[in-house]
Amino acid sequence: MPDPIAHGIDLVEVSRIAEIRARHADRFLTRVFTAQERAYALESRNADERLAARFAAKEAVMKALATGLAGGINWTDVEVTRDNAGPPSIALHNRAADIARDRGIHTWLISLTHTKTLAMASVIGLSQ
Repeated sequence: MPDPIAHGIDLVEVSRIAEIRARHADRFLTRVFTAQERAYALESRNADERLAARFAAKEAVMKALATGLAGGINWTDVEVTRDNAGPPSIALHNRAADIARDRGIHTWLISLTHTKTLAMASVIGLSQ
């Protein structure tokens, strides 16, 4: 098994995402989430829970990369992907992908969970 290099975890209140979404609607959604993430979350009646879990995952990855939003990383550079039958996974783009590669992170493990009030994500960056 590849060696763990980094870990990140984040917890988000679902109401925070719902409030931001109510105030900023499409501007917030397109700034923070990729088209695939929006489509997956918004097709559900628990959209805010799904969005909050993805927001937590993005924060967790940025913690694992030790960057936050600094260094040219955009929210959409971290994407939670999902095929129809499998668990979620992480895809990095642009500057986030460069930083992960520089740190030797080539694979991500991700766990998401949410309730009506809280969403949490944990990620582990692995070497080859």
